[in-house]
Amino acid sequence: MPLFYSNISSSLVPVSCYSSASLSNRPIRYAVLGAGFAGLSVAWHLLNCSSKKLDVCIDIYDQVGIGGGASGVAGGLLHPYSPKVKLLWRGAECWKESLDLLNVAEGALFKLVNGGNQDSPPNSEPSIVNRRGILRPALSSKNIDLMSSNAENCLTGCRIESIHEDAAQGLVPDISVPLNLAFYMPEALSINSQCYLEALYLACENLAEDMSKVGVARKELSLHKKSVENLLELSGEYDAIIICLGARAAFLPELSGRLPLRMCRGLVTRLQLTNDLRKDYPKYSPSILSDAWLSVQGARSMHMGSTWEWKSTNYSRDVSVEEATKAMEVLLPKASAVYPPIKEWTITGAMAGLRAMPPLTADGSLPILGCIDNLIHGGNNGGCKYWLFTGLGARGLLFHGWLGKLMAQAVLSCDEGLIPSELTSWKYEMQQQ
Repeated sequence: MPLFYSNISSSLVPVSCYSSASLSNRPIRYAVLGAGFAGLSVAWHLLNCSSKKLDVCIDIYDQVGIGGGASGVAGGLLHPYSPKVKLLWRGAECWKESLDLLNVAEGALFKLVNGGNQDSPPNSEPSIVNRRGILRPALSSKNIDLMSSNAENCLTGCRIESIHEDAAQGLVPDISVPLNLAFYMPEALSINSQCYLEALYLACENLAEDMSKVGVARKELSLHKKSVENLLELSGEYDAIIICLGARAAFLPELSGRLPLRMCRGLVTRLQLTNDLRKDYPKYSPSILSDAWLSVQGARSMHMGSTWEWKSTNYSRDVSVEEATKAMEVLLPKASAVYPPIKEWTITGAMAGLRAMPPLTADGSLPILGCIDNLIHGGNNGGCKYWLFTGLGARGLLFHGWLGKLMAQAVLSCDEGLIPSELTSWKYEMQQQ
């Protein structure tokens, strides 16, 4: 199907291919399954990229609500690098688009707090992001030369500085740098994932309202706290259905056993400094990335993670006392090896999520995207009704902005070709098996 474009806001924006809806004077209806990183990014970009002349209705379905899955419990350490400090596949695009969405969410939050004024108040920092940077001490001599070489090829917008122990301790007092080398990313971010997702949904609501006011068409957005047990429930109601359920996509009967995903349950603990300990975590000290990470949420609040329980099918956020105890036995020794004071912090809770880990490719572990009409119906029906966006794994924050934008543009134009072939090749590889 040919791709048409409309010049909106001085940029090329795909015009919807669902002409039958526009001709019948009914809104084009999209169902987005999942209200995590993938789902909300897709919803935002469906609104932002759709023609101002078309009525659009977007229904988001999530049984728990905003951030109800693994996205809401993500550690929130945002940077575009691998454990070996190498720039990830399409890292520059992913980094830029994630920052753009963070700005969108921050703007919505500021607007809410300031009674309609979207400008940030002076000398303030929103609750969804800490701009402290991230510090990664080198823990093994095996890859030091490679890591140092990779660090020299960093993005200008997310620099990596190779520093020695004294400089690292200047950033984080009491930190341990066993090999006298650490990699500091000053522009990297620590995100409160749940707050970010709630703010991004608020931004989607604001965008739909604003576009309806200034355009000639109506934009509608609704959140349904409802579980979708199978795709046939929605088949007659929508022009397109975008499945952004993460690990739960594999539990849909139409997709069960047909996706190249590995399931991994990860547990994150909340840590707090008690009132009798007066030494706050320094105001400008970065989060710490090692075998166990420490994501700074405030002067006396941190998240520590994460465990890796492979082949789990437990997608509940609830954590038993036994599971939390076992997690602390794994995480605390790793975290205290680089930041000994963490032993004095008190655990105040734990949360868990089931990650959908994608297959390993020559470009790394990449999400899986694409039109799946053939997978749903069988054969080659040439349709573009069912779309899949999953497999974000442990890098949802990095991938969700750019890939959500590409997915929305592909859905609007009914053109899977807008999605990089590295992300859609899984379908053809499965057919050959």
